[in-house]
Amino acid sequence: MADIGFPRCAASLKGVILDMCGVLYDSGEGDGVAIPGSVDAVRKLKASDLKLRFCTNETQAAREKFVAKLRRLGFDICVSEVFSPAPAAVAVLRERGLRPHLLVYDALLSEFEGVDTSDPNCVVIGDAAEKFSYANLNEAFRVLIGLEKPILFSLGKGKYYKETDGLKLDVGVYMKALEYACDVEAEVIGKPSATFFQSVLNDMALQPHEVLMIGDDLVNDVGGAQQCGMKGVQVRTGKYRPSDQKHPTVTADGTTDHLAQAVDMILSQRGKS
Repeated sequence: MADIGFPRCAASLKGVILDMCGVLYDSGEGDGVAIPGSVDAVRKLKASDLKLRFCTNETQAAREKFVAKLRRLGFDICVSEVFSPAPAAVAVLRERGLRPHLLVYDALLSEFEGVDTSDPNCVVIGDAAEKFSYANLNEAFRVLIGLEKPILFSLGKGKYYKETDGLKLDVGVYMKALEYACDVEAEVIGKPSATFFQSVLNDMALQPHEVLMIGDDLVNDVGGAQQCGMKGVQVRTGKYRPSDQKHPTVTADGTTDHLAQAVDMILSQRGKS
């Protein structure tokens, strides 16, 4: 059967996964700013017959505080609908009996409560923002280089993201530095990891071809979803750049100006709006 592109594929969809930062809102001072139309777009999806989940590489806040912030911005969202890297990392650490050295934002530490961090035998890095100092990176380097078999976990691998005052370097930049220094390949937990996307699909009880991912990051949102068998739509908000449309390896199934437009296109195909 011929592959059906966006938006016609929306007629057979059963679920939608939304990225958050750059799609729902732009982070920044205080709670950040909701992107125009996004609050209403989420409301429309929830009123439809589509299953909805949120998939983020946010690692500057624990999920409860992150969701509380979004609710203050007007979004109808609850913690159980949000998938982020830190809880997934904790599960992996426990499963493999690992004790991490944590290079993460202070506000994320509560996610790792109960995890043994004594005598670390691996390193976990997230978007530590200003905590990515020379001293802190060097400490993580020393832990890794001192291990017979270095294990590095990275909570996502983004290059940069957008805040209200401009673009900011993301965790992937620092991940690459530690990989280079220690001759190790990081295990990525979060987008674009297939395991991470599959955990969301499992929660939805849907197959990849039944689900559409909408994000602003062409490689990690769209490309990651496509690698799992989903369709991926990019929005021209957040970190979107016009050069994304000439990317050598990833081509979005569709591109829209913003989430509100994408949702209206989906629902109109389904005869719901």
